[in-house]
Amino acid sequence: MTDPLKQLSAAGVAIWLDDLSRDRLVTGNLANLIRDFHVVGETTNPTIFQKAISGSSYYDDQVRDLAIRDVDVNEALRAVTAHDVRDACDLFRAAYDATDGVDGRVSIEVSPALAHNTEATVAEARSLWWLVDRPNLFVKIPATEAGVPAIEQVLAEGISVNVTLIFSLQRYAEVIDAFQAGMERARRAGHDLSRLGSVASFFISRVDTEVDARLDKIGSDEAKALRGKAAVANARLAYKLYEEKFDTDAWRALAAAGAKPQRPLWASTSTKDPAYDDTMYVVELVVDGTVNTMPEATIHALADHGKITGDTVRPNYANAREVLDSLAAIGVDYDDVVKVLEDEGVEKFEASWKELVDSTKAELKKLAAK
Repeated sequence: MTDPLKQLSAAGVAIWLDDLSRDRLVTGNLANLIRDFHVVGETTNPTIFQKAISGSSYYDDQVRDLAIRDVDVNEALRAVTAHDVRDACDLFRAAYDATDGVDGRVSIEVSPALAHNTEATVAEARSLWWLVDRPNLFVKIPATEAGVPAIEQVLAEGISVNVTLIFSLQRYAEVIDAFQAGMERARRAGHDLSRLGSVASFFISRVDTEVDARLDKIGSDEAKALRGKAAVANARLAYKLYEEKFDTDAWRALAAAGAKPQRPLWASTSTKDPAYDDTMYVVELVVDGTVNTMPEATIHALADHGKITGDTVRPNYANAREVLDSLAAIGVDYDDVVKVLEDEGVEKFEASWKELVDSTKAELKKLAAK
């Protein structure tokens, strides 16, 4: 029998889980995914933690202790989420060691409320790095206008970064520049570049959701023919940009000093339209030196019926350019699409964070009374 997950890994795509909860840690679910499903890393975000904490009793003892100590809700959330991320880091430590620090990484995100404040983002990143205290941690920073300089600064201080919420090619270019500038500053400061890592999380399915809605409004045959094509095309061109930006003398000098490339990470890879194949955003984005972070359902779908056919990115650069050109020709404004997606992405995570704060505050109050 074929093993599509093994084939995907052999093609150079690292399989990460896009979820974390104490339930997964306590029940052995995460250990099972590592052992049997080729999972070598993990990502989290405020929405994931909101669902995890609000839907489980495994957090009650820790939250009760925090309540008794009268800990502020924001500090309580840092303690609770850092606990899970620290334990996950320990589970992935073997993968981290086996891959010389490339994989085995676990991400924790700065508060979305700080997305437009560079200085506060840097301060939060330092705090989370200290709090989790694991070498295989990634601190997630959104690729907002204020986030880009924060990315450079924290890398310069020796903090590994998962850059999240990337939608546009222009912003991605800025992220790569910030990464390379941060790594150069880290080199000058004497940090071990071989231990300092980063990924750039390029969001996939949300692009199709936004573009398809615009195509449906246009309603022409040309528009219908372009449904479900924008996201993959955008990601393929992102990888083309990655190849270009990491093929310079400046980067080769950093690599000679021990630096590893900032791998593209395909995020939001579960399909939102039931008309699309549920493995589409995995099998259409197979190329070496990348990460695909998936919900567990997508991992199981890929294991069951995914078709890995080799590199599906490099041979399709010309077609990807044609797709974006065709979208522009019928009136889909790329710049507006990616701006809307970035703004909405931050807003959605802010809403999830607020919901998480409110529910945790209620739990602190309830458990303190017991």
